[in-house]
Amino acid sequence: MASVSKSNSERSNLQRGKGRSSRNTILLAAAKLATTEGLTGLSLGTLASELGMSKSGLYAHFKSKQELELATIETAAEIFDSEVLQPALMAPPGIERIRALVNSFLSHIERGVFPGGCFFAAAAAELDTRPGLTRDRVVEVLNKWFSLLKQCIGDAKDLREISPDTEVPQVVFEIEAMLLAGNFLFIMMNDSIHLIQARDGVENVLKRLAVNANSQGR
Repeated sequence: MASVSKSNSERSNLQRGKGRSSRNTILLAAAKLATTEGLTGLSLGTLASELGMSKSGLYAHFKSKQELELATIETAAEIFDSEVLQPALMAPPGIERIRALVNSFLSHIERGVFPGGCFFAAAAAELDTRPGLTRDRVVEVLNKWFSLLKQCIGDAKDLREISPDTEVPQVVFEIEAMLLAGNFLFIMMNDSIHLIQARDGVENVLKRLAVNANSQGR
């Protein structure tokens, strides 16, 4: 009896493992597809065709369109964390970390982690006028990103790397504008010069702030 129970348990664990692996494969495909087709353009039929699976197999993982969308956003957030945030957070606080975030962000676009560029830039443009749980979750992720940028700029102020009079929200806006423009133009024109311009634009902002900080010290 003990042997039978153990065998049943092993089969159950194996099935759960296969189920998780299948779900992860589906969600990775969904996250990539969402950057070109849009979150609202995702459907079990589209995913089934993309993955060569049956619709019934997908229905076993997601009971509704909204569940699929929210799960896709979570997968994209995990990828963004591993591809952009975690590598940058290894840099020292302040200016170096700001540069690391900018470089990681632009690198993940250039490497085509998502075929349509930044997942959350695409999702925000699509959902900005569509209230609901899906939009709310995208806003949460964006706010986390903005908070991190604010923290890095605040650290740079505390470390006296930039002017103490720096208006942090304005600098966040300017850096984000550079990154979004670089993302959009790179995907539209397929020319990495726009990523270089975005990086140079951020450097110009940092230099301007550093010059102000130096002038106040004289």
